[in-house]
Amino acid sequence: MKKQKHWFLGITFLLSFGLALYVAMSVFPNNPFSKKTENSSFNKIQDGDIIFQTSESKQCEAVRIATNSKFSHCGIIFFVNGGEFVLEAVQPVKITPLQEWIARGKDHKYVVKRLKNAEKILTDETLEKMKAYGKQLLGKEYDAYFEWTDTRIYCSELIWKIYKNGAGIELSKLKELKDFNLHDERVQKIVKERYGTDIPTEEKVVAPSDLVDSDLLKTVIDTY
Repeated sequence: MKKQKHWFLGITFLLSFGLALYVAMSVFPNNPFSKKTENSSFNKIQDGDIIFQTSESKQCEAVRIATNSKFSHCGIIFFVNGGEFVLEAVQPVKITPLQEWIARGKDHKYVVKRLKNAEKILTDETLEKMKAYGKQLLGKEYDAYFEWTDTRIYCSELIWKIYKNGAGIELSKLKELKDFNLHDERVQKIVKERYGTDIPTEEKVVAPSDLVDSDLLKTVIDTY
C-alpha cells in the first residue's frame, strides 16, 4: 500500500507541475522558460555586428528589385548599458531595441554578419570610436534620395560610414546609381517620384546587398 501511495503522490506531483508550467508559458509571454529559447541566438551576437532583414514597404521592394537581393534594410548592433540595440537609419536615425528591430522585418527573419577579424580589429577603443561617430548622426533625417552626404543618411550608408570613420575599414566598394537595375517598372515608379527626369545616375551608392556580400564579413546567424 505504501508503494502505491508513493506512486500516486509522484504522479500527482508531475501532473500538477506540468499543468503549472503550461499555464505559466501560456499566460505570461515574458516568462523565463520562453526567454531561454528566444535568447539562444542572441548569445552569439557581439558589439559591432551588422544585421540585415527584409522590409515590406514599397521603397524597400524597389531596393530588393534594383539590387537583386532579398535584403532591403540593415543596421549595426551596439551594446548600450548592458542592452542590445540596433543603430539604424530610418526616419530619423535612431537606436532601436534589437528584438523590436527584428519584429519589424518580414516573418521576423534576419541575418547577422561580423567582421572576419573582429576580435583583433574591433577593440574596445575602436568600438567607442564607431559609437561616437554613430552618435553624431542620431536624429539625422532619412535620405530617400540616396545622396552621398552627411546631411541625410540611409541605412547601408550609415553602416559603411561608421566602419570607415570609426574603424578605418571600407566594407565594400562604392557603386553608382546606374549600376543597379533601374529598368523594372516598380523601380522606375519610385525613381521618378524622387528625381523626376533628372536621375543622378553617377551618385555614389552602397546598398544592403553590397554589405551582406562583403568578403570582409562572415555569417554569424541566418534565420532565413
